[in-house]
Amino acid sequence: MKQTEHLAQIAACFRCPDFEANLILGGAQYREYAHRAPVAFRGDVSAHLYLVLDGLASADLYGPDGQYARLAGYGAGELFGAYPTAVRHRADIVAEGSLSVLMMETAFISGLAHAHARIAQGISELMARQLDLLLDRMAARIGLSANGRFYQALLSRADSDGWIKPLPVVSAMAVGVNTTRETASRALAHLLRRGIVKRHDHGLEIVSIRMLEDLVI
Repeated sequence: MKQTEHLAQIAACFRCPDFEANLILGGAQYREYAHRAPVAFRGDVSAHLYLVLDGLASADLYGPDGQYARLAGYGAGELFGAYPTAVRHRADIVAEGSLSVLMMETAFISGLAHAHARIAQGISELMARQLDLLLDRMAARIGLSANGRFYQALLSRADSDGWIKPLPVVSAMAVGVNTTRETASRALAHLLRRGIVKRHDHGLEIVSIRMLEDLVI
């Protein structure tokens, strides 16, 4: 069952047909990490590309004086690691909440991209979307309130029908928008009380996208 799910996730993320998705899956390894478990350490050689299936991977950096900085967060459907060649990790990569990924050797996925135009196009489009999302997150940190950043994150995760599946981990989302779990929990509770969002066993339903967009300030 997991292989079928992983195949569908690869096809959706890389926007490639099942034939190419099967090629990628054939060289991928499934990995799960518990909360705050290390995925990679700063300075280590990175020779793998990771596709996040569920959860959040956080790129953490500690300065000489112990000062902490979060460089980036990688959510479901996003890539991190090395491509098209091996590099050194610029930061520690740790799991925020439960994290599941598909890990692919950089040389393997780079070779597939050279041999299959659709895979190369899928990777380039995925990375371009990811860059846009990263810039949006940076702009939000400067220009939006903590609640506004959380609401924008909900909107970005929703599909065309207003569903966020599976249920998001609030603490992981809080880290992703640079706020506290308590603040994010209160922001979500506000939406639930007003009926803007409904909670279901299998996900969140945004009942009024327009009303949620109006709260992104």
